[in-house]
Order: sequence, then C-alpha cells, then structure tokens
Amino acid sequence: LTQAQATRCLAALSRALPLESGADVVHIDASALTRFDSAALAVLLELRRQSQRLGRRFQAHALPAPLLDLARLYGIDTLLVEAA
Repeated sequence: LTQAQATRCLAALSRALPLESGADVVHIDASALTRFDSAALAVLLELRRQSQRLGRRFQAHALPAPLLDLARLYGIDTLLVEAA
C-alpha cells in the first residue's frame, strides 16, 4: 500500500465501514501488506477517524513489523493497535 494506491484503497475501505452494522469495533487485518510506505499509515489513521465518527473503536491487527516500526517512529502506534 503505497501512495499510488492509497486513495483507491481508502475509498474502498471507507465504503465498507458503514456495512458493519452493529459492530462496536472496526478490525483491520494488515497481514497482507508486503509493500508499503507512510501512505499506509495515513490510510489507517483516516479509517480510525471514520470509525470514531461512526461511534466505533478501531484496531489494526497483524501489522508487519516494518510498518509497526514506522508507526512507532511517528508516535502513532498506540492509535492503531490497542494494548492487549
């Protein structure tokens, strides 16, 4: 998920958020991410904002270690992954 795909990816995931009726937590499985840049973090943060606007909590799962490291570098890892 790089800058080139970010807009399309965010649009598709945003459309899916309202479909999770009754869910109090939005779960994102990031395990398939193998190629990404900081745009992936921007997508995840926007999905978090949208989830909150819908009254839902947000949690990203299976973030690849390099992406989690990047999130830590920017100080946003706790916004994406709740403590277990």
